[in-house]
Amino acid sequence: MPSEKYILKLCLLGDGAVGKTSLVRRFVHDVFDDKYIMSFGTKVSKKVVKIGETEVDLMIWDILGQKLLESLHAAYYRGAVGAFAVCDFTRPDTMASLKNWIESFRSVAGEQPVIILGNKSDLEKKFSYAELESFSSSLGCTVLETSAKTGANVERAFYEMGKRMLEAV
Repeated sequence: MPSEKYILKLCLLGDGAVGKTSLVRRFVHDVFDDKYIMSFGTKVSKKVVKIGETEVDLMIWDILGQKLLESLHAAYYRGAVGAFAVCDFTRPDTMASLKNWIESFRSVAGEQPVIILGNKSDLEKKFSYAELESFSSSLGCTVLETSAKTGANVERAFYEMGKRMLEAV
């Protein structure tokens, strides 16, 4: 019996410098570089993952974190089957802004799965995981704590999102 194959679009949302690009680089290439390079527009990466018997080409859209281009963001969200909304544990304002990112995404993509990632868990936190969990719950999202630097929960996050995206299609 042949296994199924899907091509699924995943967006990474969140303010600048929360670690979206670093999470993608850790997942796709298993590398980390702590030099900050601002993304312009969007960068698309691909990684093939196996979820059960299903092969999934994850098309990962790393979207510019600057809010000035919200109309452009909407164009990037079209066709997405899921999103990571990423905040930085060292900057509480990045958690607060996720509400707008998620609402903007859902206004275009519909009720697709969204997982909130609290990134930079290896650094001293300015808000707790419990606070992030409560915030996530209010938005109907689940949450994972990640570190692109150490790799903590990065594979798990992408695998979990892949499973949820398959359920959504």
